[in-house]
Amino acid sequence: METLDIIVLGCGPAGMTAALAAHEAGAKVALVERFERVGGTGAVSGGVIWVADNPRQRAAGMADSREDALAYFRALDHGDLVDETLEAFVDTGPEALAFLEDAGALKVALLEGYPDYYLDRPGARPEGGRALDHDLFDYRELGEWAGRVYGIEEPRPMMLRETPLGGGTAVVPPQELKRRMEANERGFGQAMVGRLLKACLERGIEPLTGVETKRLVREGDRITGIEGERDGMPFALSSRSGVIITTGGFEWDQDLRQTFLRGPAPAPASPPTARGEGLKLAMAVGAKLGNMTSAWWSPTLADPGAPWPEGGGRAAPMLIERTVPHSIMVNAAGRRFCNEAANYSALAGAFHQFDAQTYSYPNMPCWLVFDAQYAARYPLGTRMPGQPLPDWVTSADTIDELGAKLGIDAAALAATVERFNAHARDGHDPDFQRGTSAYDHFYGDRTREGTAVTLGPVEQAPFHAVPVHMGMLGTNGGPRTDGQARILGHDGEPIAGLYGAGNAIACPTGGIYAGAGGTLGPALTFGYIAGRSAARANA
Repeated sequence: METLDIIVLGCGPAGMTAALAAHEAGAKVALVERFERVGGTGAVSGGVIWVADNPRQRAAGMADSREDALAYFRALDHGDLVDETLEAFVDTGPEALAFLEDAGALKVALLEGYPDYYLDRPGARPEGGRALDHDLFDYRELGEWAGRVYGIEEPRPMMLRETPLGGGTAVVPPQELKRRMEANERGFGQAMVGRLLKACLERGIEPLTGVETKRLVREGDRITGIEGERDGMPFALSSRSGVIITTGGFEWDQDLRQTFLRGPAPAPASPPTARGEGLKLAMAVGAKLGNMTSAWWSPTLADPGAPWPEGGGRAAPMLIERTVPHSIMVNAAGRRFCNEAANYSALAGAFHQFDAQTYSYPNMPCWLVFDAQYAARYPLGTRMPGQPLPDWVTSADTIDELGAKLGIDAAALAATVERFNAHARDGHDPDFQRGTSAYDHFYGDRTREGTAVTLGPVEQAPFHAVPVHMGMLGTNGGPRTDGQARILGHDGEPIAGLYGAGNAIACPTGGIYAGAGGTLGPALTFGYIAGRSAARANA
């Protein structure tokens, strides 16, 4: 059995950050991955990182502070925040980012004007600055590992800030786009994972893939290694300082999802690597759990023609589609039930509304209804404006006919559309105030002005509809940690030799998705904290 200082389970952003932090502190590290490809959810994400008072903000002279960040989170708290871990994230986030940039593991830039999500709360930043994007990364620098990153078969040769999601136009000169494709340059989460992986490989930290960890080894009160299988053979590693769990969430394990999550959430946007393996390992050694009913919620658009390579239905976060003009969301009664342009994580509350009288979730199922103007101007998942609509889109020449095809009361749907259209023409939404916040505008059509950025009548035939699912970017509950990323036991004391980070633990920000990058900011920060804490234990 090989003995190392630290074993990191999971080769996503949190895991690679933990490995780098431990290595730079002098530890010998093994980076262990269950699957043959690395990067997990982070590789297929937008890659945005949310950190208050970060180095890019400071360089740009943008004011921010610890006090404002803490005030912002506490103004959103519904009893799920723990002061120690929240403060550890806010205090250490800037240091973690500076460490990763200095190590060549990140190269980030401000997402200009990207606001926090809850601008009515003290400490929020309407002018943005806390959300960071990635510069392009050349995948040729990874050699044979370039083909082993999750989602690599779908090139993203743009930076988020160049797209409508990041406030850009999505217009890249053809010659430049051709150059990027030939150079295999990637943006989004692919750029983040690529740089992190390169930094690990440069330091001799080569991921051990295909390792199924079945149990944590415990000697006395201390975790001292792992046991499992690799290529059908027994596999074990021993650690002097401990094991860091960064294996992602549990949204793809049906039993765990049914046991812990509130309300239906049938369509996660993450890849099927998030199976709760780290959670099960931690539970088996007596870990205290937290935040288990919560997730990084998001309405999702499922594409039945594009399943994941490993199997399982594929869905993507629905961001632009429900926010741009000429579209609304309606439930089975044909009624709108929310501000369609509201932030995706908070929208879960609308989907999970429960009707005690009918013992049902009245807003599930629901549909995105849009018209010919929308189809001509805006995307739908991977389908670009002007392209034919996929065959899984329901279409009709009239709203009444569309309602009949969807099984919705035609009169109710027509009344909803008529009311929405009348108000949209006047530029306001008295029912749900769509278009009144800076966040509503960010994902809208910013070639327009005022509320027309998101409000536009649904009036030109043909009319179309697609199902909208309740999904998530990932779960955010798991074993509790302290501010040093040490996993706690049922007695509230650290389990010696066991650490955690990322979606595998109870998130330091509870269930609060503060702004774009609200998942990756805490994940990278606690990966850094975990690596440093484990390395100190070996000193």
